[in-house]
Amino acid sequence: MARRYDPERRRRIIDAAIRVVATNGIGGLSHRTVAAEADVPLGSTTYHFASLDELMVAALRRTNEGFGAAVRDSGALADPGADVAEELARLMGEWLAGERTGVELEYELYLAALRRPALRPVAAEWCEGLAEILARRTDPVTARALVALMDGICLQVLLTDTPYEAEYAREMLARIIGALPDGGPATAT
Repeated sequence: MARRYDPERRRRIIDAAIRVVATNGIGGLSHRTVAAEADVPLGSTTYHFASLDELMVAALRRTNEGFGAAVRDSGALADPGADVAEELARLMGEWLAGERTGVELEYELYLAALRRPALRPVAAEWCEGLAEILARRTDPVTARALVALMDGICLQVLLTDTPYEAEYAREMLARIIGALPDGGPATAT
C-alpha cells in the first residue's frame, strides 16, 4: 500500500498536542492521546516526534508565537516617539483579555520547563527574543527587566484570578524604563 503524502500532518500533530494540553494539562499528553486528537495513526506521532519532549518543544514554540508576535508587530513600539510602557501595558492587556485557555496553555507549557530540561532552551528563546525586540527601545539590561516584570504581572493575573490593571502595569514598566543609568528615558540605539 502506498503512503499517502500529507505535508500538513506534522502541523496537525502539533496543533493536536496543544489541544490535548489545553484540555487535559501536561499530564494528559501522550503519543496516544495526540494521535487520537489529530486523527492520525499512533506511528505518525512517533515518526514526527520520537519523544514527548520533542513534541512539547514544538508545541511550546507554536504557542510562544502569540505575545511575542504582538510585540514584534507593534507599530507603536517601532515609533521612536511612542510611550513604550503604555504600549507594552496595552499589549499585555489585549493578550490577557484574549482567550483565557490560550494564555493559560502558553504559560503551562512555558512553566513545564521547570521539570523538563528539554523545554528550557525554548522558554529561554522566548525571553531572549522578546528582550531583543525591547532592547531596540531601551538597552539589553532594561529589556530583560521589562520581560521579567511582564512575566510576573501575567503570572499573578493568571494565578490569582485578579483583573489585569493596565495603569499599574504601565506605571511599573515606566519605572523600569526610567531607571536607566543616565536617569532619563530610554532611546533607541
